[in-house]
Amino acid sequence: MDGSALGGIYPIVYAFFSAKGGLDEPLMRRQVRACLAGGAHGIACLGLATEVGKLTAAERRLVLELVAGEVAGRVPLAVTVFGATVEAQRAFIDAAAAAGAAWVILQPPDVPRPDEASLLRFFGRIADAAALPVAIQNAPQYLGVGLSPERLVELIDRHPNVRLLKGEGSAVEIEQVIGATGGRLAVFNGRGGLELTDNLRAGCAGLIPAPDCFDHQVRCVEAFRAGRIAEAEAIYRRILPAITFVMQSIPALLCYGKRLTALRLGVDLEAVRDRAPALVPTAFGLEVTRRLAAELGPYPES
Repeated sequence: MDGSALGGIYPIVYAFFSAKGGLDEPLMRRQVRACLAGGAHGIACLGLATEVGKLTAAERRLVLELVAGEVAGRVPLAVTVFGATVEAQRAFIDAAAAAGAAWVILQPPDVPRPDEASLLRFFGRIADAAALPVAIQNAPQYLGVGLSPERLVELIDRHPNVRLLKGEGSAVEIEQVIGATGGRLAVFNGRGGLELTDNLRAGCAGLIPAPDCFDHQVRCVEAFRAGRIAEAEAIYRRILPAITFVMQSIPALLCYGKRLTALRLGVDLEAVRDRAPALVPTAFGLEVTRRLAAELGPYPES
């Protein structure tokens, strides 16, 4: 699939855990079904919101199979690839392709801080052998490492299967990346959908937020694409307090964003459990979460 054909809102699923400590498969399936019912343009899994670094290799495969089984080809599936070696990431790409993924997002290797030259070689070796279109997750703010716009140009010049980019930066920063790469990458920003409309103005193909308010974000993107800019801006203004609340940090997203999603799914907060290390919610934080969930309303039913 050509990266230029992809776009829109791809909610990236949370990892919900059971009382026994494993993955809560029924709740995760319910989450994916809500995303499909809410009109998501695609689904993503196994990134920071899925707490991929806390999952075992078997759990990562389980999440892939569970999400792919629910999606069943109805929308494109983007799968984040986590691993310390080229061989490990290549093997997971093969599994993602077999499961029906449309494209993959390569994370930097889980090793001590690599330099840009090492990252370029790492990503390039994987992209050249990948059976799917490749994005890289360029998120130095969250991952501590990344590629400059100049290195991104070098990467796509050498390795044409790198067709997309998963960024985590301001709309101003993303616009500079899009300009530097000459529109050769389909760029998706993250950060929960902050600056949503300005990201679209900057040239983003779409965004990959957590599911917290994805259904409102879908309507925002569709209104913007249809030229109803005032409507899109109004939708964005209504959801901005929720985005701002959960995006204070990644730990805050995993603590309160996951609980916001659970409430919108109709799930009692007592059923939401964390895997350490994790931020412990406060009584006031939960009060805010409940208020925001009521303002956003329940997800559309599947």
